[in-house]
Amino acid sequence: QVQLVESGGGLVQAGESLRLSCTASGSIYRVNSMVWYRQAPGKQRELVAAFMPGGRIHYADSAKGRFTISRENAKNTWYLQMNSLKPEDTAVYSCNVNDLLPGNVGRSYWGDGTLVTVGT
Repeated sequence: QVQLVESGGGLVQAGESLRLSCTASGSIYRVNSMVWYRQAPGKQRELVAAFMPGGRIHYADSAKGRFTISRENAKNTWYLQMNSLKPEDTAVYSCNVNDLLPGNVGRSYWGDGTLVTVGT
């Protein structure tokens, strides 16, 4: 059973930085994609940054130039470096890993999320 745990959230002031981590425990056969999402109070969940199938990196327009997604395969950990944070970045950030098993069977794993609060 794969479990994802996010960490690194907290309260910061506008302009400051945070680095979120998403660590997987258990056995992932082959990561097809890995996505950082966020959900602000009263809003729908939105994609922030992702390793897409094939390895291409995608950023939401709101994240371009400020956020960087990265990974450390040896530690089964993905990161989201967030710089120049703004109050509108306040949200619960969650990670999602999509595993591609033999026979093209897909399995999706989610973390519980970590809260990022950006003050003015």
